[in-house]
Amino acid sequence: MNILVINCGSSSLKYQLINMDTEEVIAKGLCERIGIDGSKLTHQAAGKDKHIIENPMPSHNEAIKMVLDALLDSEHGVIKSLDEIHAVGHRVVHGGMKYSESVLVDADVKQGIRDCFDLGPLHNPANLMGIEAVEKVIPGVKNVVVFDTAFGASVPDKASRYAIPHEYYEKYSIKRYGFHGTSHKFVSGEAIKFGNLDPKTAKVIVCHLGNGASVSASIGGKCVDTSMGFTPLEGLIMGTRSGDIDPGVMQFIANKEGKNINEILDILNKKSGVYGMSNGLSSDFRDIEKAIEEGNELARIALEAFHYRVAKYIGAYTAAMNGVDAICFTAGIGENDIPGRKAVCSYLGYLGIKIDDEANNVRGKLTLISTPDSKVKVMLVPTNEELAIARETKALTEK
Repeated sequence: MNILVINCGSSSLKYQLINMDTEEVIAKGLCERIGIDGSKLTHQAAGKDKHIIENPMPSHNEAIKMVLDALLDSEHGVIKSLDEIHAVGHRVVHGGMKYSESVLVDADVKQGIRDCFDLGPLHNPANLMGIEAVEKVIPGVKNVVVFDTAFGASVPDKASRYAIPHEYYEKYSIKRYGFHGTSHKFVSGEAIKFGNLDPKTAKVIVCHLGNGASVSASIGGKCVDTSMGFTPLEGLIMGTRSGDIDPGVMQFIANKEGKNINEILDILNKKSGVYGMSNGLSSDFRDIEKAIEEGNELARIALEAFHYRVAKYIGAYTAAMNGVDAICFTAGIGENDIPGRKAVCSYLGYLGIKIDDEANNVRGKLTLISTPDSKVKVMLVPTNEELAIARETKALTEK
């Protein structure tokens, strides 16, 4: 069974074709600059070099058609007929309060995605364009939507509600949704299997650390809290996002600088985080680490603050669950930053955590990095959102 996984942005489209009998990627690629001059598709079949096609893509319809043509290509393709694509799985960022699990696409689901445009204005419209483009180009194929907010839907009211007037919850569905949900669900599930934990009771904390970063807590695979909130701005310090901040700071800066709320949020989303703390040095943690080696004090403070915030959330979620069985590091930074993992865990000695430096000296590989006598298992668990989407798609389309 082959499943095509699609992740649409406003001007981009990432894809993977996965053989679900082996869970191997048989082709993948990226469409860039959709609707913009200079559109191109970078396609790569397994075991072959990348193939770049430069052609106009006025919309996602043309992008999807180019993807299918590449998959069918006699030289660079991997299938001989569109009949070999058995289903298509789509990442959709926001499912609002309506969707707590993945669903087969129908007219009601598409309307539900539209209803969440104001909750996910940068992503949901593009996600819907991808779905409708597939419906036009491969009519009759089953489409499945996997919502990024679905994992956080199980967070109880005591953790998801904000202490604001209840009318805003009723009128505008303002609550903690959480993001990176597909990754958190996948990684927590892999951790339970890899750590031989009880799938019904395992208490797992996942640290999804990349330019966007979040932490989740789950019990028996069900999310009980997550650091991102109504938007992806809340929680950890990130590449350019501030994370948690006193709301009064926004009013203070607005009054002092003569800025409106939209301008302030632009600052908090795009000019803050380690980028802002390092005085505009970089949002790339590798650049921050290099600057620290060169003696940059602001870079040092930014990185230490990032590690501190991660450890602080781990501590809070350990308390919320009354214990923890496994802590997982994943995503670009979590999987590759060897000293960063050690720095975060240096705060956690009170949990009886001990890191095996030799085991921790690894990147991007499923590994137990804690010592045998550590009271909590600490793991590096590579995320794979595309495979997670493909698994959900397979499960729904085989029913």
